[in-house]
Amino acid sequence: MKLILVGCEYSGTTTLAHAIFKWGEEEMGAEFGLFHDHYKIPHTSGHPPTDHLSELDDQEQEQLLALAPKIKEQIQRHSMYYHIQQFAFLEGREHEQGFYPDYLMIGLHIEDTIYGRLYFDYGHEGHPGDRSLVGPNIERAIMEYAPDLVLVHIKATDEVIKQRMKENPHTNGVLKEKDIDVVLKQFEEGFQSSLIQNKFEIDTSTATEEETLQEFIYKMNPLLTESDRNRRDRHQGGTLV
Repeated sequence: MKLILVGCEYSGTTTLAHAIFKWGEEEMGAEFGLFHDHYKIPHTSGHPPTDHLSELDDQEQEQLLALAPKIKEQIQRHSMYYHIQQFAFLEGREHEQGFYPDYLMIGLHIEDTIYGRLYFDYGHEGHPGDRSLVGPNIERAIMEYAPDLVLVHIKATDEVIKQRMKENPHTNGVLKEKDIDVVLKQFEEGFQSSLIQNKFEIDTSTATEEETLQEFIYKMNPLLTESDRNRRDRHQGGTLV
């Protein structure tokens, strides 16, 4: 099972990722190992929910924020290309490059393009690292190496995003309240224009965490590969013995 979750900060991507991680292991026999959530500067290191040692501390985050736009752009671009290399998806050989059979990513190129251009002054058209070129390159690689990958857009209304920002502000969060409407539209545009064929949306505005997970399971079921289905059946059959 290979997934990329995208959505405006505070829409619920990370919350759903944790739920999918647990559900996948318990109900599908999935082996995610960790998930990749590297694309909101300065939160560019660490792998929830298992790898916390490589997360950046407050001082390191400040150092990253102080870097020139050109350096931020290069760091993010190199990270993105690393995470879509062939061996990250080659069945039976993922571990050779430090990946797992199941793949869960948050944000990747869609998130990086939006936040990079809006807040960190990189990725603009005609500039080095132009994200209008980098994004399609990443998606073409995904379609070649992981044609079964599913893109999921997690969204919520601007009012709900504002409320969540006030109730649970993120440390070094990226999103600014004045930009919520613009960012929501850009994530929608990035999702709709994506070359990735397997995709669906989930609106978390009024749903509980459990309801959101159940909607994900319902919409994901038709997109499971034959290998995923066989493994799920074996796993569930085994747990009933």
